[in-house]
Amino acid sequence: MGIGRLLHARHGGQGREHGGHDRHKGHHGHAGGVIDHPRAYEIFSVLGYAGRRREVFARLATIAGLRAGHRVLDVGCGTGYLSRLISPAAGHDGGVTGVDPSPKMIEYARERAPANCEYIVGEGQALDLPDSAFDLVISTLAVHHIPEDGRAAAVREMFRVLRPGGRLLIAEYRPPSSRLGRLIAGALTGPAMRHDLRHDLIGWVTDAGFRIDATGDLRPSLTYVRAIKPAPAG
Repeated sequence: MGIGRLLHARHGGQGREHGGHDRHKGHHGHAGGVIDHPRAYEIFSVLGYAGRRREVFARLATIAGLRAGHRVLDVGCGTGYLSRLISPAAGHDGGVTGVDPSPKMIEYARERAPANCEYIVGEGQALDLPDSAFDLVISTLAVHHIPEDGRAAAVREMFRVLRPGGRLLIAEYRPPSSRLGRLIAGALTGPAMRHDLRHDLIGWVTDAGFRIDATGDLRPSLTYVRAIKPAPAG
């Protein structure tokens, strides 16, 4: 099994309903499933970013507007790479909470956690976190792993846990523009990453109640939506 296929092997967790019914069938076929191979994922990420992963993720933190003292939620945190990278900017008065449906990913992240990071096993579409608890929510390369009928709910959950005036940044994979390029990318990484989610992301974010203030692409292969949770009127 190649690394791309290994990473997208479908296990339990986020890809299953309560009661254990498989949600990877039928129209859920584009969901990437839960990644349960943290070390393989780290290798794939290094290769996939051609040595630029730190640069790309630091750029995402800048785009998100992370500041000292911010309480940050990383939805679909995986191995915790992004949360570890941004934790110094959050500082002692802030912190980062990472959520991922894979216990193995969370275990890997916890073993490497800085003092101001914590990690929780959980699903993006059903966050076990209080309302308005965070200043910033970030989700990177995670939405396509959520079953299709849970993606809009996951964005609504991000809205719920953000404080009014808080900021959201979702970054997703941007497939090649050519049909051949998409087929090759899909063959290497799995079917969930053949699809361009840019227009869907804008719809989910807007429908959840956010006000979008920026969209864009980030080389080599990311697209992002940045938005603000409006403060209540009056």
